[in-house]
Amino acid sequence: MTKPLFLQIHTLTSYPGTLLNRDDVGFAKRLPFGGATRTRVSSQCLKRHWRTFDGEHALKSLHDGAGPVGMSTRSRETFERFVVKPLIEAGIAEDVAREATNAVMVEVLGESAKAKKAKADSKKKDGEKEGETAKEDKLATGQITVLGKPEVDFFFAEAKAIAEAAGSVKEVAGVAKKRFDKEWKKNLAGLRLAAGLDAALFGRMVTSDKLSRADAAVHVAHAFTVHAEQTETDFFAAVDDLVQGDDGELGSGHIGTTELTSGLFYSYVVVDVAQLVSNLEGCDAKEWLGADRKLAADVVASLVHLVSRVSPGAKKGSTAPYAYSHLTLVEVGSAQPRTLANAFFEPVKGQPLLEKTYKALASYLAEVDEAFGDKPRRALMSIGHKDALTQIDAERGSIEKVASFAADAIREPR
Repeated sequence: MTKPLFLQIHTLTSYPGTLLNRDDVGFAKRLPFGGATRTRVSSQCLKRHWRTFDGEHALKSLHDGAGPVGMSTRSRETFERFVVKPLIEAGIAEDVAREATNAVMVEVLGESAKAKKAKADSKKKDGEKEGETAKEDKLATGQITVLGKPEVDFFFAEAKAIAEAAGSVKEVAGVAKKRFDKEWKKNLAGLRLAAGLDAALFGRMVTSDKLSRADAAVHVAHAFTVHAEQTETDFFAAVDDLVQGDDGELGSGHIGTTELTSGLFYSYVVVDVAQLVSNLEGCDAKEWLGADRKLAADVVASLVHLVSRVSPGAKKGSTAPYAYSHLTLVEVGSAQPRTLANAFFEPVKGQPLLEKTYKALASYLAEVDEAFGDKPRRALMSIGHKDALTQIDAERGSIEKVASFAADAIREPR
């Protein structure tokens, strides 16, 4: 059996005067840890910013040899927009196009026809006359689906073939039943990068076993401050340029408050390399060493840059929440990954904060190495107080060097 390979990315990033990730009432998200409340950024927030980033090192800019890699579409209306609409534009009668698309949805996602019937029955109870045909509803899934372009293209081709063979709504069910055979399922399962690159990395939630092959290869922890939360309530006013008081003062159009936070955040990401190669290349995860690993290496190099450079953040116009990491540490090994968050179980206190944080990290890592003995290979980029990191045995250099180290670990695993 091929040994697994895990790549871990640890970062420390400082943000002043921001509100990176808000809860349902507009306050910064928080996390109790080590007896102190910390400011937090959710993993969902982090992943979305990395997934949708559109600048240098963006995931969508990667190539798989044949061209740009396909990304995923996350929507309830994917089938309506990318299957039904193109079918109608191709000359298929609308009722047949919808019925054929619905047949594909039921087969692939398990979208129940019972739900459709219940909706129709509900309309009748609300006053629809017997024999009256309700206006066609959009073919929307019950929840957001994550589908890759190869899958969407395949579903369109299948719905088109069914619609053309059927010719009428009544014949669709029979044609679809014959088409959805073992060979059809094999063709669906054989699609390369079927779920899209972002789903290959971060996975997708599905209820259909036909689409369950996209388990997450990249595991992302919630980021949190290494110290206790630091918050400030900011009072602000919006001035009305056209309204003046009797004294000539401009009037206020709006007065409000918002929460601002600052902090040094620890972030942790794990890449299951075998799962990543499996998701990208369609091979069994146990056979990842025998597969083409170029795209996986490129993905990991981009991910190191994204985790270190791309900021999560709302209120961009009023806080400019952009920062690069002070530290990026990449570790590569076959042992089960472990977070370094416990280096900050006791909140870091006092100044200089960065130096004390570096010392806490380096000291904890040295103790873990001594206690467990399975020390991975490491590469490190850091800014400031480098003497505090001398305990960490790692290759040192720029973020580009660290990203290359990560990519090489996949191209030529030891």
